[in-house]
Amino acid sequence: MNDASVFDELPGDLMIWVLIVSELLVFGAGLAAFLAVRITDPAGFATAQDALHRSGAGLNTVVLITPGALAAWALRLHEGARRGAARLALVAAALLGVVFLAVKSAEYAGKAADGIAWDTHPFFTFYYLLTGFHAAHVLAGVIVLLLVAWQDEARNIEAGAAFWHMVDLVWVLLFPVIYLLR
Repeated sequence: MNDASVFDELPGDLMIWVLIVSELLVFGAGLAAFLAVRITDPAGFATAQDALHRSGAGLNTVVLITPGALAAWALRLHEGARRGAARLALVAAALLGVVFLAVKSAEYAGKAADGIAWDTHPFFTFYYLLTGFHAAHVLAGVIVLLLVAWQDEARNIEAGAAFWHMVDLVWVLLFPVIYLLR
């Protein structure tokens, strides 16, 4: 009799997947609330959205997705007995996460300089809430990637990469909804 579970096939630990699913549900609820409130004031949301820098956010999307590829590559390198290269890929991924946070911080500073705060318009309430919560997850992901580079067992790399892919997925949903959807 085989006692193997479908959960045994998941990369990383089951608890990382419980965390990922719960985080996706939280972000999904935030996006649903954003879209529901947007329906009540589409013109106001479009005007507020025009204050965002779409090209910077697009560039930041590339900066954020690249670490996911590096983390996946790190696992391949580790499996190929190239631990040093795997660690380097994980550190590079973490550094790109820091670049994302620097660009996001500059974006927030620009909004503050323009007098745009969380209470300027409901759009910005959601903008700061959703992108700020995401930025906190990017920071957590940077820490996770650095810890995984230090404790570079295959299962740790899998879990770290899975967490980072969740951060990627959330941004791939946030970016078009907040920056592009009209």
